[in-house]
Amino acid sequence: MIDRYALPQLREIFGERHKLELWLRIELLALEALAESGVVPEADYERIRREIGAVDPDRAREIERESQHDVIAFLRSMTEGLGPEGRWLHYGLTSSDVLDTATAVVLRDATGVVADELARLLEVVRRLAIQHRETPMVGRSHGIHAEPITFGFKAAGWLAELQRDAERLAGAREAVSVGSISGAVGTHANVGADVERHVLTELGLSVDPAPTQVVSRDRHAELITTLAILGGTLERIAVEIRHLQRTEVGEAFEPFGSGQQGSSAMPHKRNPILAERVTGMARLLRADALVALENMALWHERDISHSSTERFIFERALGVAAYATRTTADLLDGLEVDTGRMRVNLDRTGGMVFSEALLLAMVAKGADRQAAYRVIQGVAKRAWADESTFRDALHDDPGVAEWLSADEIDRAMDLDHHLAGIEVTYRALGLDEAR
Repeated sequence: MIDRYALPQLREIFGERHKLELWLRIELLALEALAESGVVPEADYERIRREIGAVDPDRAREIERESQHDVIAFLRSMTEGLGPEGRWLHYGLTSSDVLDTATAVVLRDATGVVADELARLLEVVRRLAIQHRETPMVGRSHGIHAEPITFGFKAAGWLAELQRDAERLAGAREAVSVGSISGAVGTHANVGADVERHVLTELGLSVDPAPTQVVSRDRHAELITTLAILGGTLERIAVEIRHLQRTEVGEAFEPFGSGQQGSSAMPHKRNPILAERVTGMARLLRADALVALENMALWHERDISHSSTERFIFERALGVAAYATRTTADLLDGLEVDTGRMRVNLDRTGGMVFSEALLLAMVAKGADRQAAYRVIQGVAKRAWADESTFRDALHDDPGVAEWLSADEIDRAMDLDHHLAGIEVTYRALGLDEAR
């Protein structure tokens, strides 16, 4: 994760020193359990606990250049200051026990950071949904004016999806909060289940009920794909803001600081750079999800084809997800909504957004649906050609007049009637009393 986008708390969680401290804690917890069960002499355990000292990342890296094995380098760096009692460190364990269990702690804690950012975003979007509950705007399909909605209704759709993202994230966090202290190939042949239970309980992790030599990577794939889905939601919101900020639309604008500059060449530019940044980050999340899925299939009880990729994707995916979520919250928290422009755009077609209501009104009076469709379509074509306004063309058209009176035309084009049904969504989201 490059500094430009890194959240400080995630830097610490994924830091080298924190990783080695977790490794040491796992080793000492295992020793504690082995001492309690009588495998390790109590005096040796106490001497190790007292004398082992702090982790030294520089010394571990120096040894790794020779050993080409990070866990062995760590163990050698930690036992250099010990006597013969140092032989008990890593007793019965395999490297994956330490690596995967520490990774579970890191992923659990890092996912918590994403969850916190998502909780803030949910509150911002909820506020937008309530604030703009009755702010009318045109709904669009294929980018073309369709029927009236409110901006709050649009935000309510985001809210519902983000709530599902939060549920998925909580489930994925639980799924990945699983460790294993089961020894080579996962059989507990040289380290008992009592040791495993002690270590994982102290770390707040669950036991993988059926590990191989590693914790199965479907758990990690679930987390990273969940982050990619969250990224898809963020991109959905970002793309919407990018469209609404277009010069031809001009309905909503992301924050723009007093000293901010939009273009090195064109001083008038106000570009949706935050939304575009979120769009780009969603692409990274999808790419990392593919790698996580590829990591599920390892040879037999384990290989390390997943290891090198996970050094990238875990920190990057969680870092990108946290940053993109925070950026989206900042964007929406400072969003400038031009309600006047929304109303102008809604009225731009002179009422064509009510064409379905007019069609249904004619059908309800007895008109053939296809014949009524052609009548309304013809009126719209004449209005598009600027022969008259859509409303005037409706009143002047004999095909419409055959079925609808002037009052019935006006009732079919009543905005409040069209927006009343939006309350169904607000009730479903528990926002019916939030006025």
